[in-house]
Amino acid sequence: MITSYQTSAGLQKLADRIRFSSIKSMYASKGGHVGGVLSLCELMAVLYGSIMDYDPQNPHWEERDKVVLSKGHCGPVLYSALALSGFFPEKELMTLNRNGTHLPSHCDMNKTVGIDMTTGSLGQGASTAAGMALGKKMLGRKGNVFLILGDGELNEGQVWEMAMFAKQHKLDNLITFVDWNHQQLDGYTDGICDLGNIETLFKAFGFEAVTIDGHDVDAIATASRNALASRNGLPKCIVLNTVKGKGWSVTEGKTGIHHIAITDEMMAEAQQEFAGKEL
Repeated sequence: MITSYQTSAGLQKLADRIRFSSIKSMYASKGGHVGGVLSLCELMAVLYGSIMDYDPQNPHWEERDKVVLSKGHCGPVLYSALALSGFFPEKELMTLNRNGTHLPSHCDMNKTVGIDMTTGSLGQGASTAAGMALGKKMLGRKGNVFLILGDGELNEGQVWEMAMFAKQHKLDNLITFVDWNHQQLDGYTDGICDLGNIETLFKAFGFEAVTIDGHDVDAIATASRNALASRNGLPKCIVLNTVKGKGWSVTEGKTGIHHIAITDEMMAEAQQEFAGKEL
């Protein structure tokens, strides 16, 4: 099943719902990795609203498309997408990171319905996603694997070991997204370990790669469909040029927002901002 949002406006509204739900859940848990959560909302809306083949009533369907959020500390954005896609009740989002919750701060496939891989230790999701993609090919199963990496995460050598492996094994069912929001824990990425042109890097490792506006739902949908249509033995990479903390005036374009507490005053501002979006 593909949850269908037929228009750009519909996909953007879904992105806004994911964004506000994520903010509310992190407020309920007194904080979270807000910046990197909010930069991924458009991607999640497009994947779950238009691109992926899945069934929330049969979450372990073997031929489903799978998502590996390797930057697992941004679990709240994936949880919101799953809840809004029918995997579990939206009210469970308010239990984020609390005792007994099914929604820990980092993604855990053993606790949360719809999570395809446990992640959090940066770089490791890259290797597991490649293994999942290879497994589908070896078993002759349909479905794709969508890997989501942070730009700071590209500092991990394991990512580039995966890239060599994916090229060697012709994993054209592996679509990698890089959330290029230009910041990581300690500051701007180009001031910590400058990678240069990320698209060019992945091309050098044998990927088909493209860079797009990561907050343009039409651009994301088009690039994703192009990647899925290209069955030429090459893994794919879509670099998403994004803004950390996007879509909330409290955080958009700000520094020092990798992980923050959300106060009552901040939540009141969010409620006011999103009230006019008719979510």
